[in-house]
Amino acid sequence: MPEHAVKRGCAVVVGGSMAGMLAAGAASDWYEKVVVVERDRLPDGPEPRRGAPQTRQLHALLEAGANAMDDLHPGLLAELSAAGAVTNDPVGDISWYMDGRKLASAPSSLINYGMSRPLLDLLIRQRTAALPNVEIRENIEARGLSEASGSVTGVKLGHARSADQGSEILLADLVIDAAGRGSQSMKWLRELGYPAPPESRVQADVVYLTRRYSVAASPHSKPRRAVVVPYPGCPRGAAMVHEENDQIALVLFGLLGTEPPGDDAGMLEYARSLGSDEIISLVRTGTPLGEPVKMRYPASVRQHPERAKALPQNFLLLGDSLAAFNPTYGQGMTTAALQAQLLKTLLADGPARLPQRFYPRAAKVIDQAWNLATGGDLRFPEVSGKRPPLSGPLNKYLNRFRAAAVQDPAMTRTFLEVSNMLAPASRLMQPATILRVLTAKTPVS
Repeated sequence: MPEHAVKRGCAVVVGGSMAGMLAAGAASDWYEKVVVVERDRLPDGPEPRRGAPQTRQLHALLEAGANAMDDLHPGLLAELSAAGAVTNDPVGDISWYMDGRKLASAPSSLINYGMSRPLLDLLIRQRTAALPNVEIRENIEARGLSEASGSVTGVKLGHARSADQGSEILLADLVIDAAGRGSQSMKWLRELGYPAPPESRVQADVVYLTRRYSVAASPHSKPRRAVVVPYPGCPRGAAMVHEENDQIALVLFGLLGTEPPGDDAGMLEYARSLGSDEIISLVRTGTPLGEPVKMRYPASVRQHPERAKALPQNFLLLGDSLAAFNPTYGQGMTTAALQAQLLKTLLADGPARLPQRFYPRAAKVIDQAWNLATGGDLRFPEVSGKRPPLSGPLNKYLNRFRAAAVQDPAMTRTFLEVSNMLAPASRLMQPATILRVLTAKTPVS
């Protein structure tokens, strides 16, 4: 706790997700008590849980998110590395395939972290639970909000998976909804008489499948990672990540309902259609560690409380409750961590008009990830969603940018600085970069 902190009463976080635990850590400096309510029983080890099936899928932690998490929980990255997480250079260590071409690579100072999601969840959960003023209540479900004079005053609670409608009201000075895609906040706001804020939706109908492999390699080398990004005419993609315990996670995915097969022969055929030697080799020679796990993600959905005409005080959405986008872009954890870091900063100035201060700044954090993910999806004419003005000329420029990156590793690095949320999207449009793109000799197909 900062030396000058004046603690308030109680903060309640709905959802024991990663976003929820990070939010609880952020609030713990400024509230006498923080209560996390979670409808599942949380595992004692690095295991998936019932309410978070996506944790079985491939995850990678971007540098911006890793830095934010380490700021919220100092020493977390050292602990993560000690637990076996694998660091890598996304420019120098990964083969990127975009628009059917392999981008140029070269060593850089950028860092990504590869690990299973249950391992990262466990370490953050343990650190949050160890905070002396944080209580985690399991098998408890939030059923609604209480309100007085325009401010949320508590959360209605019931036993998870029971029929009661909320027999207990847990009083709170701040309520944070980090329940993710299962959030009931829009319903709760309507029950209190508030109109739901505007919503954005981009329907890409993503199906993705993850399988883990053990790969024989020398102690001094590991198979090179690869990422294949879908593009119009080829709605298929893949990514592979090194994790703890010398295992590799592979995700195969498709847009517009394109569905990766789950049998060995079908996965190999799908891998061959992607044109990545790295992924073909993994599927062909790797030893599977269990069966593949498939998930569906119909649409990216974003709430816009920053545009709402009326908002209750002392209530915030955070993480996937606020914006959830195509997970194949790998920015969800980072965006949640940056929002929690922002929350901690804003609470230093007190709780007054917190929604009005939080949402506009959170929107700027979300914009970068949202625009990249939905911009990539909206390249496909079949994807439904609102296309921004000038999207046609911008897409033509980005097509040339990616083509230039086939020969120029500096362009690859610029692209990855933006997609890793270490630089604003405007970096792609700097005059020197535009000149480099327009004078590149690589033909655009």
